[in-house]
Amino acid sequence: MSEEWRELEAIKQLKYRYLRHLDCKEWAALATCFTEDAEVSYGDGKFDFRGRDAIMAFLEKALGSSQLLTAHRVHQPEIELLGDDAARGLWALDDVLIDTRSQITLRGAAIYSDEYVKVNGAWLLRSTGYRRLFEETESRADTPSLRLTASWTGGDS
Repeated sequence: MSEEWRELEAIKQLKYRYLRHLDCKEWAALATCFTEDAEVSYGDGKFDFRGRDAIMAFLEKALGSSQLLTAHRVHQPEIELLGDDAARGLWALDDVLIDTRSQITLRGAAIYSDEYVKVNGAWLLRSTGYRRLFEETESRADTPSLRLTASWTGGDS
């Protein structure tokens, strides 16, 4: 197994952890995925934040409710190593958000753009953000038989 392959795999694992912690609302664990001076740009630049603390405050406030359920899936990584401790990557994103309060489901696709740095032997997100390919919403109330039957974070239908 080549060293380059190991580095690419470690970056992939970082991205997967980032999304799992986000969807499971594991805020302290999610914070460990970012550098202290990280930057994010979500929603085509509508939500830009600098610094891990500001990022985490936004994410926890925006997605912390147990009535907001999310699922983020990334695939098709295009990762470029820029040296021993820097890399950048593009990822295709498919995501779903269910808001049980307003009875809306949002589905979308986007392209994530990331910058990674290696700190003390571990890859971290220096910057991340996405640009939407599309986004659609649907009223869950329009489908009377639709029921949420399970939720990791306790969202009520």
